[in-house]
Amino acid sequence: MVAYRHLGSSGLKITEITYGNWLTHGSQVEADTAIQCVHTALDLGITSFDTADVYANTRAEEVLGRALAGQRREGLEIFTKVYWPIGPKGPNDVGLSRKHIMEGINGSLRRLGTDYVDLYQAHRYDYETPLEETMQAFADVVRSGKALYIGVSEWTADQIRAGQELAAQMGFRLVSNQPQYSALWRVIEERVVPVSTELGMGQIVWSPMAEGVLSGKYLPGRQPPAGSRATDDKGGKDMIARWMSDEVLAAVQKLKPIAADAGLTMPQLAIAWVLQHDYVSAALVGASRPEQLVENVKASGVRLDGDVMEAIDTALGEVVARDPGLTRSPDKRPA
Repeated sequence: MVAYRHLGSSGLKITEITYGNWLTHGSQVEADTAIQCVHTALDLGITSFDTADVYANTRAEEVLGRALAGQRREGLEIFTKVYWPIGPKGPNDVGLSRKHIMEGINGSLRRLGTDYVDLYQAHRYDYETPLEETMQAFADVVRSGKALYIGVSEWTADQIRAGQELAAQMGFRLVSNQPQYSALWRVIEERVVPVSTELGMGQIVWSPMAEGVLSGKYLPGRQPPAGSRATDDKGGKDMIARWMSDEVLAAVQKLKPIAADAGLTMPQLAIAWVLQHDYVSAALVGASRPEQLVENVKASGVRLDGDVMEAIDTALGEVVARDPGLTRSPDKRPA
């Protein structure tokens, strides 16, 4: 069964492998299969589920709500997010204004079929709304009981510190950050992680397999396998493009003997790698087929010794992204 960790220094415990339905539910995967994946996650001991209103333009929340219907609510930890444009994408259907946050939480609760979410996250930083307005709205969401905890996603270290200071003044605190993080993408380590740790915030990391590149299925000099994310025109192809150079793919192939020696599959090695870091509260893992989850949850509880971690660093070498400046939100709200 999947192990639990505290979300930062809060009292909330979440499964260290959390099920996320970003690029799948409501768009790439049919609803029936998506629901089967959620039920498989539950059977495997995953009780924490992450979504967002923007995923498939609200359909992902609807699918997750249907999949979790009938489950004991107190035994689940449900996360969602607000920021990106949804619905008809009018001028107030985006950002972290009070209007959008209040309308966002009500819409998410309706679609998810629940009275509250355990974690409500600012999906990006909003440069066009005063931070005081955003934090006051989140404080009111917490006081109303519609969200138990508040987190952020892809905020810089300075933004996190400023947000936490305001949150404390308003009687709540930020408990988490949701950044991209993997053995290939380590931009949070220099600045975001130290500040988050100081402030008691855990990392719920997305893309621990670097859009699937760390699975090893993409080979240098070869066309991507048919039906893979790299051939998906609904968004997956664009997201994975940064990793599809022969230099990166050749470095990833060097991980195969390391995984084999550790008795792990390549996806298990990638997930286990992020979970070795105590500042990580959970790794977000999605699935387009239930059997993917069955294998990937085996990374829970795995301990990689120092020699293995060093071997991974050596294998990936210079292809690892480490520039802290790559942690950023868009300067303007999307049109």
